[in-house]
Amino acid sequence: MAREEQALLSTEIVNRGVEASGPDAGSPTFSVRVRRRLPDFLQSVNLKYVRLGYHYLISHGVYLATIPVIVLVCGAELGSLSRDKLWSKVWGEASYDLATVLAFLAVLAFTISVYIMSRPRPVYLIDFACYKPADDLKRPGSVIADLQVSKAEFIELARKSGKFDEDSLAFQSRLLAKSGIGDESYMPRCVFEPNTNCATMKEGRAEASTAMFAALDELFDKCRVRPKDVGVLVVNCSLFNPTPSLSAMIVNHYKMRGNILSYNLGGMGCSAGVIAVDLARDMLQASGAGLAVVVSTEAVSFTWYPGKRRSMLIPNAFFRAGCAAVLLSNRRRDFHRAKYQLEHVVRTHKGADDRAFRSVYQEEDEQRIKGLSISRDLLEVGGHALKTNITTLGPLVLPFSEQLMFFAGVLFRHLFPSKASTPAPADGSSAAAAPYIPDFKRAFEHFCMHAASRDVLEHLQENLGLRASDLEASRAALHRFGNTSSSSIWYELAYLEAKGRVRRGDRVWQLAFGSGFKCNSAVWRAVRRVRLPSRSPWLDCIDQYPARMDAHQ
Repeated sequence: MAREEQALLSTEIVNRGVEASGPDAGSPTFSVRVRRRLPDFLQSVNLKYVRLGYHYLISHGVYLATIPVIVLVCGAELGSLSRDKLWSKVWGEASYDLATVLAFLAVLAFTISVYIMSRPRPVYLIDFACYKPADDLKRPGSVIADLQVSKAEFIELARKSGKFDEDSLAFQSRLLAKSGIGDESYMPRCVFEPNTNCATMKEGRAEASTAMFAALDELFDKCRVRPKDVGVLVVNCSLFNPTPSLSAMIVNHYKMRGNILSYNLGGMGCSAGVIAVDLARDMLQASGAGLAVVVSTEAVSFTWYPGKRRSMLIPNAFFRAGCAAVLLSNRRRDFHRAKYQLEHVVRTHKGADDRAFRSVYQEEDEQRIKGLSISRDLLEVGGHALKTNITTLGPLVLPFSEQLMFFAGVLFRHLFPSKASTPAPADGSSAAAAPYIPDFKRAFEHFCMHAASRDVLEHLQENLGLRASDLEASRAALHRFGNTSSSSIWYELAYLEAKGRVRRGDRVWQLAFGSGFKCNSAVWRAVRRVRLPSRSPWLDCIDQYPARMDAHQ
């Protein structure tokens, strides 16, 4: 165990320049930086999660194996008969008469009809909208506005607020420098107000309503849908959960119908957007409501921490204002105007493990200041959750050749653990059989990985064997909008659409992870070529990416 832990650590000596003051003034100073990388989760796959993935595949697709067998047997039987013998079997002196044949066909037609009618209706994504604040302007009727800030302005405004000492500001400045976030992300004004508490119910409601109503107004206008037509509403916001709820706030604002199925998800972190889609799908299939709206947002004013504990200062540097609204439908007539069809949702929860449970934890510090604490174990915990989720997802999406190679490698390592765990020689030759890493590029054309930070995206790219271009949308969303929590995967999909890259039949993998600890995947298939959108948060800058992002590396 100690050797495994040591393998995850790397050290780096950083030259911090010449000491300007103090007893060591004029002397060069150095520091040792210790980094923890994501565990190579594809090197240690648990066989039970592979079995779970194949269980999902078989339970949902057994008819794909039985129907060809039945057709093959019937075809062989019919092929052995001549035309005259076949005719006599049906109409002639054989034991079958016309009434028997008609009865058989009627039963067969009834069985097929029942099977088709009993299958869950497919769930379509008609369209979605992402919130983009008007730079430096207030929306009519809103109490606060979201401010566009550069990294330098962020530190300067935080200093002027009087809430941080110089050590805390320097720590946040170092985080921003390596975060992957550009100079145009958005923050609520209230977090920079001097000597005031921004985490109030008034500020929280104002921030949430500004983002949610802007995204919903655009969604209803783009889809030409009346709010009263919506039968299911699911809202997720992790840290701000007022009474009445955010979902009730939306129902009241848009005067939605009285029998709407309304749900409000709280405390579920950055992966809650996929959870909300999964819940909306289940409610559509169970109730036949027709249309469902999913709203994913986060109240940044409630993630803001004006204290000194470094583990709780991390969210300040990464989280930014954002919101996405999604319209789903299970009505067959909406197929022709839908963009995507939901194919799979795979959810993983590691909350039974204490380290995973406390890796992202809201608490008070020594001065009783509330904040969101990020554990040093977060990357390792996230790696294990990703391993479980991807191993379960693999059999559902990978081509058969990739599944065969992957499963053979996993089986070998399970049956012969001593050979599989033999360390590689110092000369770099492969004494032990290296595990086969599936090529997920053969399963998906597009990747929308939660834009948590630059380091996380780099480790995901390395461990999944992806190209830099595969994570272009994630890096662009992180650079332009920052970590917008559960809505980040929708800003990334909006980027792909604005680039005109989504064609009919393309499959999109949305992967998100968050507190609990949870890792969730959603797989969408484009039902038509997605045209360049007329309204998008990327319209004013899409031509500048990825060049602008690369310039800041």
